[in-house]
Amino acid sequence: VRLEESGGGLAQAGDSLRLSCELSGGPLSDYHMGWFRQFPGKDKDFVASINWNGDVTYYKASVEGRAVISRDDAKNTVYLQINNLKPEDTAVYSCAADIVMSRRANYLESYFTNIAMYDFWGQGTHVTVSS
Repeated sequence: VRLEESGGGLAQAGDSLRLSCELSGGPLSDYHMGWFRQFPGKDKDFVASINWNGDVTYYKASVEGRAVISRDDAKNTVYLQINNLKPEDTAVYSCAADIVMSRRANYLESYFTNIAMYDFWGQGTHVTVSS
């Protein structure tokens, strides 16, 4: 399984960006998906997640209301749109895939925000927001 992010770049405060993450090597529907970001010198931090069928999403408080995570299984791609970008959104954004073990289980938010649960990672895409 390989994950490839795209869509990062330079933006100004108030702009919107849509990040894409294409999964290859399997059907996207076999995975819960998450977006994480990493600030310089810091560990990866949860941003948003979407479960295998798109019914359940979670967001970090600092992006909730500004970000939308979505998935298009036909394109094997998951997206993260962030609106009203702020300089503090500047980071490397990585997508991650978690193999679905049960399609019937009710997964808690703590499951999706746990970086250790994810099995595959992309290399990341840089987002820089200027004020």
